[in-house]
Amino acid sequence: MQRAGRHITTGAVALVLLASAGCGANHETDVQHSRTATISVDKPVALADEPVHIRLGDLASGEKVAVTARATDAEGMTWTGRADFNADKRGVVDLDRAKPTAGTYRDTDGMGLFWSMTPAQGDPDKSWFHTADLQKATSYQVRLTVEAGGRTIAQQRLTRNWTVSGVRHTALTVAHDKLNGELFLPPPGGPRRAPVLLVGGSEGGTASPLAAALLASRGHPALALCYFSCQGRPKNLSGIALEYFVSAARKLAAQPQADPERLTIIGASRGSEAAQLMAQYYPDLVDNSVVYMPSRNTNGAYYQGCLSCGRGHAAWTRNGKGLQLVPIPLNQVRGTVLAIAGGDDRIWGSLPSAESIAREHNAAGHTYQALLYPKAGHALATVPYLPDSVESGAGPLGGTRATNAQAKADSWPHVLQLLEP
Repeated sequence: MQRAGRHITTGAVALVLLASAGCGANHETDVQHSRTATISVDKPVALADEPVHIRLGDLASGEKVAVTARATDAEGMTWTGRADFNADKRGVVDLDRAKPTAGTYRDTDGMGLFWSMTPAQGDPDKSWFHTADLQKATSYQVRLTVEAGGRTIAQQRLTRNWTVSGVRHTALTVAHDKLNGELFLPPPGGPRRAPVLLVGGSEGGTASPLAAALLASRGHPALALCYFSCQGRPKNLSGIALEYFVSAARKLAAQPQADPERLTIIGASRGSEAAQLMAQYYPDLVDNSVVYMPSRNTNGAYYQGCLSCGRGHAAWTRNGKGLQLVPIPLNQVRGTVLAIAGGDDRIWGSLPSAESIAREHNAAGHTYQALLYPKAGHALATVPYLPDSVESGAGPLGGTRATNAQAKADSWPHVLQLLEP
């Protein structure tokens, strides 16, 4: 599978700071170091899930430089990514092509400075970059710094947007809307596009409002839904009626700029079960389904903090009857199912499940799709390029920060492509 864009665009922005020119000597080592450099970035302002292409220039041939990216999350924690490089013969470091000699990531990766950031305090493997209330903050800043010979020779600030101007955000409540979730609508005036319903897993709460905001920024009405463990909804994943998701899908399909014929549901982990069930039983409402870290079967009820409490109870119901299916049938799906999984998933065997899904056929006889990442774990869902944890309260999720980041960066463009006409 081909990674998303890997080329500097012709509209790159070059910034030269620290006005003194030429080279200066480091008196401790008598090595000549540049006193200035250029940083070229194709998109200094971009959505948070978009890759940027960074190129350093005007360095000495073979010169060693350190590149640092710093950002502050919504909790006030400073995160730092760093990589050391040797300039090529032309005095250039192209981050899409250069392999670090040291730093917070090891292999060639143009976005490595972003996802490999580590927090000022705490274990990176158990920490994640906190995003802000999307009604209060619509972006975060990343400061790039280039150092040579112990001196800062260039710097530039990048803006990473959670939403574009004009995106509308509404909190839905059970009391008022009979649903709990966050609805994001695109800026008015655009064409009708596929609406997206996002469903989370056994962690409960609202599913990925950041992904919903980014989808709305691309013109897709998106609803990040909570189906348990939130106000007005059951405390545990037990006896959750598919009719609740039907109500959410209908509300979403009725929004301005929604193409009701192309509604897509994205489900992660336990939410993958609901996503498959909705595509199978309601093909008149759901077109496509994207399932991250899927199960091939319905699993039993889940009570947070008590693994044995849900034994014998169904997690999902339809028409008041529990659904206990091995496997979940997928023969009535109208569109496609895209399954995304890692081979080092420590929660369950999502990769064999994804392979099984890809062998199934929809109502028209077409097979489904699977994106398989043998070294990734159970933390692959949605938005790439943000620092993320490889552990949860339940223990290790599998994979590494690097393998999970690579899987996210590769799979997200496939999801976006599925939503296109």
